[in-house]
Amino acid sequence: MELWLCCLAGVLFIIILILVCKICILRKAAMEISDAFSDRLGHDTNTLIDICSRDRAMRALAGKINVQLQKLREERLRCQMGDREIKDAVTNISHDLRTPLTAICGYLDLLEKEEKSGNVSRYLKIIRSRTDVLCQLSEELFRYSVVTADIGEMPTEPIVLNRILEDSISASYALLKERNITPAISIPEAEVRRTLSRSACTRIFGNLVSNAVKYSDGDLNITLEENGRITFSNHASGLDEILTGRLFDRYYTVETASPGSTGLGLSIARTLTEQMGGSIEADYRNGMLYIRLFFP
Repeated sequence: MELWLCCLAGVLFIIILILVCKICILRKAAMEISDAFSDRLGHDTNTLIDICSRDRAMRALAGKINVQLQKLREERLRCQMGDREIKDAVTNISHDLRTPLTAICGYLDLLEKEEKSGNVSRYLKIIRSRTDVLCQLSEELFRYSVVTADIGEMPTEPIVLNRILEDSISASYALLKERNITPAISIPEAEVRRTLSRSACTRIFGNLVSNAVKYSDGDLNITLEENGRITFSNHASGLDEILTGRLFDRYYTVETASPGSTGLGLSIARTLTEQMGGSIEADYRNGMLYIRLFFP
């Protein structure tokens, strides 16, 4: 009896040992598939998932994942090609618009110097305002095409964020005065130094001020912290949490935006910020719009 129990225990031990080995092999195969899958998603490559295990089920799973990876890569390439075509179209359109608009503005300048009746003066004023809007739109499209173009690494230099921010606010003085907005500015005395692109920072701050002018109820708070965090905040009754979440989308504008808005200002700001290794986000709380930048 004891001999049979020993034999049964031995058989059970061998079975358990085989099952443990099988589980370890399957576990290793699953880890291989997981690591390979993460690697393929992070890199644009044609390399497929290959595992050491000879288990049919795990190899079948790897094969099905490979099929989906190939489809995903095809869709990614199609999206990249479509995005590139859109950028090229925007660039070409902006170039095609700028030349005739420049000529129209020149002829308008000449017409305004000629003697004219009251009706003609009024019509010319309307044409001038519409032309200025078109010029602004074409210029914004051109800037966006330049920002999003794949031109390699952005040139940087040591800068003081305090000075760049102050200069950008001063450059927007006329725009702020037109909307009767007196910004409340909080900038530390200690210099906040970073290695960034001076022109890109100027563009970012200018776009954020312009955004505040579009959506502000009449106030604007600008705060720079010593750790490199910059906050633009203002009351914006025309926005809500959902609209705020879409502010960085390309070509997106809300009904309260000005007629000359392209919806590209914040998109350009986000692109430039991320190109320099920074982060930017928007938040809406208690009727206040907060846009925060951070350059670590």
